[in-house]
Amino acid sequence: MRLEPLTAGDAAHLYPIMGDPEVMAYWDVPEIDDPDVVAEIVNGQVEGMKSGRAVHWAMRTLHGRDFLGSCDLSEIDRWNRRAEVGFMLGREAWGQGYALEAMRTVVAFAATSGLRKLTARTHLGNRRSESLLEKLGFSEEGLLRGHILKDGERRDCRVFGLLL
Repeated sequence: MRLEPLTAGDAAHLYPIMGDPEVMAYWDVPEIDDPDVVAEIVNGQVEGMKSGRAVHWAMRTLHGRDFLGSCDLSEIDRWNRRAEVGFMLGREAWGQGYALEAMRTVVAFAATSGLRKLTARTHLGNRRSESLLEKLGFSEEGLLRGHILKDGERRDCRVFGLLL
């Protein structure tokens, strides 16, 4: 697996992933059925990288460079030396260790960039993501009650943290 900077062209690869209800079950927004909306999101992420407040990567296989998903270091706060991490994989890539490998690289990148605290947020019940964060050394730091409004209902989120 390799990480490459996310480009506007990656929107075409993210569209089917973000359109999958099972992938989006634990995201802040429901599945997206409009490729133009995904393109807007990706363009915003690419623009955000120019300001230095985020880094977004495409995850690809080493052989064939097949698109697997994306991961990021966002909300970068250089003053407080902290940032948030996130990841999204297509269902066909689940359970193969790609997210763990990618996030180990993101954590190492953050540490070598001078960051000293990383946070991540999961929706309550997203045991796969929670398990991944725990394998990376993140600890649960709290519960955000009713933090997200999705499909007309309030959802609780867990916050995880890692000191580097």
